[in-house]
Amino acid sequence: LNAPGTNPYSKQSHSMAKTVISTGLCNVNEIWGVEVPLYFPGLYAGTTDGCGLHLNEEAILDYKQTNKPKKREWIEDYFLQLCAYAEAHNELYGTNIRKGVILMCVKPEVDENFNIITQPEYQEFVLEGAEFDLYRQLWWQRVEQYYMLNS
Repeated sequence: LNAPGTNPYSKQSHSMAKTVISTGLCNVNEIWGVEVPLYFPGLYAGTTDGCGLHLNEEAILDYKQTNKPKKREWIEDYFLQLCAYAEAHNELYGTNIRKGVILMCVKPEVDENFNIITQPEYQEFVLEGAEFDLYRQLWWQRVEQYYMLNS
C-alpha cells in the first residue's frame, strides 16, 4: 500500500486497510466483484462489499469497522445480511453460495495529533454450513414478516 494521505484520519484508515489486506484478504483466492449491486427479483435489493472465493469456496464478503472488538453473538444482523446477499447472488447468477465472511477491523487508538497508539485488530467471522442454513431461514422469515406487515 502507498503511504497514508494528509487527512488527519488517513493514518488510522491506512493502518486498518493494511491489516485487513495482510490478515483477511490473504484468504480470498479470487474476487468476482466489489460493491456489487444485488437484488432478489421483486423482493429486495442491496450492495455487497465483495464476492468471490474465500479459501476456495464461493462466498459473500462484507467489510466492517468497529471501535471495539465484537463477540459473534452481537453480529447476528450481519449474518442475516450475508444470507440476503448470497440468496440474491444465487438467484441472479446461478451460483450456490452458502458461505459469508465478515472481515472486521477494530480502529486503532490515536493521540491528539492522530499518531497511532495501538495497532488495529482484525476479526474474521465465517458463516457456513448448518449455521448459514439457520440464518438463511431466519432471513426468509424476516422478508415474509416485512411483506405481511407492509402489504
